[in-house]
Amino acid sequence: MKTLVLGASSNPERYSNKAVFSLLQHGHQVEAIGNKQDVAHGVTIHKELIHVPDVHTVTLYLNPKNQEIYYDYIVTLNPKRVIFNPGTENRDLQELLHQNQIQFEEACTLVLLATHQY
Repeated sequence: MKTLVLGASSNPERYSNKAVFSLLQHGHQVEAIGNKQDVAHGVTIHKELIHVPDVHTVTLYLNPKNQEIYYDYIVTLNPKRVIFNPGTENRDLQELLHQNQIQFEEACTLVLLATHQY
């Protein structure tokens, strides 16, 4: 499954960085977008919006206010699901996803991977 980490960071102390590492360890393809061009665990973190075909999951590591500029982008990707990691819960985006028949869940990507529920 291809996953887009939105809010990715090269800082190893950030949960988005840990998610990139864990996703790779579990054999997932990873794309990443963050606030600056960088690299995390061999994955390029893009600053600009990139075309990601066949994305299965978008996992969010942005607070709700910082998500707003990505609403249309996420819908256009048409992922199978969006994961709202702790602190990223956003009723407005969840309603938009619901209207576009995109599944979402409030969960921790790291826990889902560790417990084989991803």
